[in-house]
Amino acid sequence: MPFITPDDGYLTVLNLFETDSAQGQERLLEAMRDIIDHADYPGWISSTLHAGRDRHGTANFIQWRSLQDLEARYAGGGFRHETVPLFDELATGIRLLKSEVVHSQRNPALDAVEISPERDDYTVIIVLGVEPENQQALLDVLTAPDEWVRTYPGYRSHSILRGTDGTFVVNYAQWDSKELYDAFHELPESERPRAVREGRELARELVTSRDANTYTVDHARSAKD
Repeated sequence: MPFITPDDGYLTVLNLFETDSAQGQERLLEAMRDIIDHADYPGWISSTLHAGRDRHGTANFIQWRSLQDLEARYAGGGFRHETVPLFDELATGIRLLKSEVVHSQRNPALDAVEISPERDDYTVIIVLGVEPENQQALLDVLTAPDEWVRTYPGYRSHSILRGTDGTFVVNYAQWDSKELYDAFHELPESERPRAVREGRELARELVTSRDANTYTVDHARSAKD
C-alpha cells in the first residue's frame, strides 16, 4: 500500500472532486475505482481513493515518478476525450493539485505513514491558499517539529505538501476518530502550548483561504500490486 514520506521525491497529485449528493459520491467512487484498477501508465506509482464524510465528494491521492510522466498522461487521448468528460459529468467541482511532500510527522507508535483502506484512519485534508511570496513562510510554520501533538490523544500523523505553483499548501492528517479530532480542533487556544499558539496565529496571517473535508480511505492500488 502507498506510504507518505518526503524522501521518495514523488510528484503528488491530489484530485479533489465535489458532488451534491450521496448518490453522486458513489458514482464518482465507482468510476474512480475502475480507473485505478486499470491504471498502467509510465511513471504512475499509486492511487489512493478517499470518500468524503463531512461533505460529499472524493479525494484521490496519486503519486507519480515525475511531472513529465503526469503531463504525458494528461496529453493522452483517453484522458482528454474519455476521463475528463466523465468527471465533468459526475462532479460539481474539480481541483487537480500538483504538489510534493515536504514534511511528515507521526505518532511514536507508528513506523511509517501508510494510507490504505485496510486501516481505519479518520483522514482530514486541509487546503490552505497562500500568496506565492508567502508560501515558504507558511511552510516554515507548518513543518516546525510539534512534540506536543505527537502524543495528543487520537493523533496518528500529519503530512505537509507544497503546491508546485506556489499558491497552496496541503495538510493531510490521520486521526483515530472523528470525536478525538473534533476535540483537538475545538480545543481552546489557551490550552495549547505557547509555541503552538504563536505558530497558529502566524499561519492565520499568511493564509488567504481554507478548504477542509474529512474522509475515509475507500480504495488503493500501486504499480507493484
